[in-house]
Amino acid sequence: FSKNSTKPVIKNFKTMPSTAVYQDKNPLVFPKGAPGAFDDDPSKPFAKTNYPKKKDEFEWIYSDEPHTTRRREILKQHPEIKKLFGAEPLTFWIVLGITLSQLWIASWIGESSWTVWLLIMYVYGATVNHTLQLANHEISHNLVFEGNLWANFFTGILANVATAIPSSVTFRYYHMDHHIYQGVDISDTDIPSEWELRTFTTTPMKLIWMMCQSLAYALRPVFVNPKPLTKWQLFNAAIILGLDYIIYQYCGLWGLLYLVIGSFVGVGLHPAAGHFIAEHYVFVKGYETYSYYGSLNYVNFNVGYHNEHHDFPKIPWSRLPRVREIAPEWYDHLPHHDSYCKVIWNFITDPHIGPWSRVKRKTCSKYKNKKSHHVTAD
Repeated sequence: FSKNSTKPVIKNFKTMPSTAVYQDKNPLVFPKGAPGAFDDDPSKPFAKTNYPKKKDEFEWIYSDEPHTTRRREILKQHPEIKKLFGAEPLTFWIVLGITLSQLWIASWIGESSWTVWLLIMYVYGATVNHTLQLANHEISHNLVFEGNLWANFFTGILANVATAIPSSVTFRYYHMDHHIYQGVDISDTDIPSEWELRTFTTTPMKLIWMMCQSLAYALRPVFVNPKPLTKWQLFNAAIILGLDYIIYQYCGLWGLLYLVIGSFVGVGLHPAAGHFIAEHYVFVKGYETYSYYGSLNYVNFNVGYHNEHHDFPKIPWSRLPRVREIAPEWYDHLPHHDSYCKVIWNFITDPHIGPWSRVKRKTCSKYKNKKSHHVTAD
């Protein structure tokens, strides 16, 4: 029995590494049953939010990001996971199908009543445009076509057509920073800015922040970690803005706005957007990455399997659930979510959670005197 629980701790002595390996490490690197591993109900992370913290600063830690260590240890015990590495061409056909459906709806929805317009925009348009944004998440890892950078590149631009926003290329290299420098000050722009930390501290302000997440993710990198504009970003913008004009000509203003507003709403106060909060906000002290095992994974390219994704970013969305099946002792005990709606509600209403609930690491010394910290788009 653990000292904090009346439940017996089942130890897998065949796979659990020795205690010495895990001393003084990030708690995410502890497998089930190891001393220091989470041993409470993993499905209730919001029951653990009330721990001592400062709401005027982030949670600064001095350990390395945990997923490199987890990857190494998991592969030692389960080398068969490497067989899951590779691409998933099905992503391309999903992107194409959603894009065609959205363009078809845009062609007639401008003639509908405002109630029909709003209903279809929120229920279908915002949902699938968010799906397209997450397709670009897969594409940023080159997980659509094996070893074909250009095919992945143009699939990313295709995924921008129905969102009507040229984001694919820019997202690609900011997202690589997020993986390489998870939590590192300046480099990881997934973390709220100092201004957001000080401003969105109450329930009404957190509600506004949730509604404007798309603006936060679009503008934050420009102010926190600006990068040189590249020819590929300009190419991405020229193609999508040119197509926006064509859509406007053929579908009218409200047809185009159906796509644009759906993109903004889908990244804002929408159930599918709950993953922005669920993935890396600290609900349980010491745990900086969380998975979600609910039904919205079906429309979110399994992005909810977020510990699995950070552990193995070379595994595509369709095979991420297999990682947990193969190595349950590394995932089943970790705090996780089962409802994005619950995540959004609790984030807004829980006074113990807010923009301050993010782990931060000091910028690596070799980057301290540089004006920019980034992976280049080229």
